[in-house]
Amino acid sequence: MSNHERVEPTQQSILAGCGSSLAREPISPQQAVELARAFKALADPVRLRLVSLIASHEGGEACVCDLTARFDLSGPTISHHLKILREAELIIGERRGTWVYYRINPVALARLSDVLAIEPGVRP
Repeated sequence: MSNHERVEPTQQSILAGCGSSLAREPISPQQAVELARAFKALADPVRLRLVSLIASHEGGEACVCDLTARFDLSGPTISHHLKILREAELIIGERRGTWVYYRINPVALARLSDVLAIEPGVRP
């Protein structure tokens, strides 16, 4: 990433799927693969905590330097977890000088939430 380069989610990802609930209609095989990748990324305690730290950080974004200080893990390990979250398009990174700042991809998290939502009157 060059200075001030923002990595945006692609349109061929979980963002491209229909916004329906699992209880409303079955998802396609491709949607299942894309959603499983995102849920798998969140299924790790470190990554789930990283998402929480980024989402709750003042201003809605956190520097990688702030994140690494919160764990008893090496910088490369935290970077690996952040890479998985970026690849799952749950977070967006932007390089500013020597640091990368992360923010939540609200569209992706809303999509995951919508997929799991059980609407009133719909039987699971």
